[in-house]
Amino acid sequence: MAAGTTKKDEPGRKLIASNRRAFRDYHVMERIEAGLVLQGTEVKSLREGKASLVDSYASVEGEQAFLHNLHIPPYECGNRFNHEPTRTRTLLLHKREIRRVLGRSTEKGLTVIPLSLYFLRGKVKVELAIARGKRLYDKRDAMAQESARRDIQREMRGK
Repeated sequence: MAAGTTKKDEPGRKLIASNRRAFRDYHVMERIEAGLVLQGTEVKSLREGKASLVDSYASVEGEQAFLHNLHIPPYECGNRFNHEPTRTRTLLLHKREIRRVLGRSTEKGLTVIPLSLYFLRGKVKVELAIARGKRLYDKRDAMAQESARRDIQREMRGK
């Protein structure tokens, strides 16, 4: 990537869904990009921009990583071979990445959550985060800081 560009500016990246609650409810410590094993009707439904990352999480079982509770609604033009909306989907990660995720997720208080779902050069990718849940007082502090930042911006625009 060129200097000054982010993954969001990457050419060929089309956002499908993002988990906006993740940054409010968790401290994101590390990010990982992974592929997804999908059925044909799931990809067609994602091309229409339909998906929900709410309450979804990733886990490692044995030597494989899985994404649970990702809701992809059935494709409207699909037939009887349409997919199950919240089935468990396999994540495509290298073995060393799976080991790293497993090692970090077994630490007390850490979990693996999806941050966003997007197309990258025709392939569906998911951005995972190793995160620690925020406590109530952390959420209050974050809301107070955000409110103060907004007030400052509002005052600066007024001048």
